[in-house]
Amino acid sequence: MKKLLCAICCLFSFSAFAQLDSVQLMKDVQTLSANNMEGRKTGTRGNRMAQFYLLDRFSKIPLQTFSNTFEQPFYFTRKEQRIMGTNLYGYVKGQVDSFIVISAHYDHVGTGKPNAAGDSIYNGADDNASGVAALLAIAKYYASHPPKYNLIFAAFDAEEMGLQGAKAFVARPPVPSGRIVANLNMDMISHNDKNELYVCGTAHYPQLKKYIAAAAAKSSIKLPLGHDQEKDGSQNWTSQSDHYEFHKARIPFLYFGVEDHADYHQPSDEFSRINPRFFYQAAQSVLEVLKALNE
Repeated sequence: MKKLLCAICCLFSFSAFAQLDSVQLMKDVQTLSANNMEGRKTGTRGNRMAQFYLLDRFSKIPLQTFSNTFEQPFYFTRKEQRIMGTNLYGYVKGQVDSFIVISAHYDHVGTGKPNAAGDSIYNGADDNASGVAALLAIAKYYASHPPKYNLIFAAFDAEEMGLQGAKAFVARPPVPSGRIVANLNMDMISHNDKNELYVCGTAHYPQLKKYIAAAAAKSSIKLPLGHDQEKDGSQNWTSQSDHYEFHKARIPFLYFGVEDHADYHQPSDEFSRINPRFFYQAAQSVLEVLKALNE
């Protein structure tokens, strides 16, 4: 597996489109979705292990801290149980006094009833180790390419328990909310057989379409717009991930994600099931959108 991973990453690194560290991108997904993370459910040992890993990665990028810490603890009640979650975020300083929040949730659903193969760990490689790995890769890029806007890179906890981490962040942001001009949220961006990464949000914020068009012109994958209108019914993704809390606060958002697949919320959502080439190009495409926003 390691030899295959290295071969794939070396192939990507020679692409003319390549601007992200492909080796580290794949390593981050593999590490966060490993069995020893036990599905990263909020409040569990595996979730805390993921926090330690991400804190180390934030420090090495390096990201800057707010108030000398990357951690934002918060509490919420679920089924009469008081639970502590922990958001992790840092920033790259820009040139103007405004902020873009790039987000992805690092929690997943933990362990459960074994499937037919006897696997009881819901690894969450696509959901959402993929989004977090892309967040780290994009943060590393901007650590050496100063942006126009200040960029906050936020790994949210407890998304699977009702967007609790995003709620806590929007309620207590590290900067005045009026200075946050946009949220780019990634949730499931590594597993799609149609070469499609959907971009949700432009029905609400049509002024953002031009940035998607700019990225699509450079991308080898499709960036269809959609899943953001009332007519979409249950397939309207406006409220289905952390970007919704920003939307409720009237902060424009773009949500990047794939349509549900057979491994969604199953023990089979493992590193071996992602589409590495698609994932790499998906991460690059999100970077291109962010670059267009920073022009």
